[in-house]
Amino acid sequence: ALQRMKLTTTTIITITTTTAATTTATARSTTSLSMARDSFEVMIRLPPTSSELQARMKILPVLPDDSELIEVRYEIPFGLDVSPQNNLAVCTKDGPGGEKAGDILRYTSQWTLGLPRGDGLVTTAASFAGGLEWQCSMFDVLAAKRWEDVVEALTTNTDSRTDEVVLLFERSVVKSSD
Repeated sequence: ALQRMKLTTTTIITITTTTAATTTATARSTTSLSMARDSFEVMIRLPPTSSELQARMKILPVLPDDSELIEVRYEIPFGLDVSPQNNLAVCTKDGPGGEKAGDILRYTSQWTLGLPRGDGLVTTAASFAGGLEWQCSMFDVLAAKRWEDVVEALTTNTDSRTDEVVLLFERSVVKSSD
């Protein structure tokens, strides 16, 4: 069944599954989705906080058991404890945003230079003139060929470009024995 949930973090997330539960932590903006083995379908508001751009994402779980997707937002500058383990970026220490040791970093916001977005006269002229600007997208950590690519994507989130970073983690769901 398709469920549409509005969470207290003002993030609207759409997921398609027959068994879904939602919880919200009270950190800066942490959103959690639990689900069975279907894919996660999420709508992420891209940084900075003043942006109205959103990314619609469909993410296949990487963990073998039921899992949840955790959205964490940190103000810039930020700290994060992740390291490469078995071709995954694994959180090594609980963080104040809601990430926990063992979580898998799946996506991070990243900034790259690109042609201006939009369909107005100014953006069209800037495109023909070769005008480049910093643009935010979501970097797929699992698709990184080298650990240095992950570090580079994380470090593009600087205070000269944005006021926040968005991180998506996948976490195993422990089933209760009720």
